[in-house]
Amino acid sequence: MNSNVKAFFEKYDSDPALRARVQNAEDLYPGSLEIREALVGAVLLPIAEEMGLGFTIEELRDYEEELWNGRHRDVELTEDELSTDEGGDKYWLLGRGWTSDEARFCGSK
Repeated sequence: MNSNVKAFFEKYDSDPALRARVQNAEDLYPGSLEIREALVGAVLLPIAEEMGLGFTIEELRDYEEELWNGRHRDVELTEDELSTDEGGDKYWLLGRGWTSDEARFCGSK
């Protein structure tokens, strides 16, 4: 996993201005919010790159898998629960846009 992903989300979690900037960019995104890969490419990756913390969609996916597997072993969640876990983490790809790989997140590889 690219350490920039973790560094970006540590900053994201602690910086209300960055969260607002990402939310504003997401609000202006003209595509479907259900196609998370496109949203990540259009909104999140450019902001991370501008901050000097560039990463790829695959690296973000790896990060989310590690986060998910560390918190939810053997747990089945609904689509709404997949988009934000009870700890407050926002999953950009988990449960959205990677439907063919959902089994990887639910512990049934």
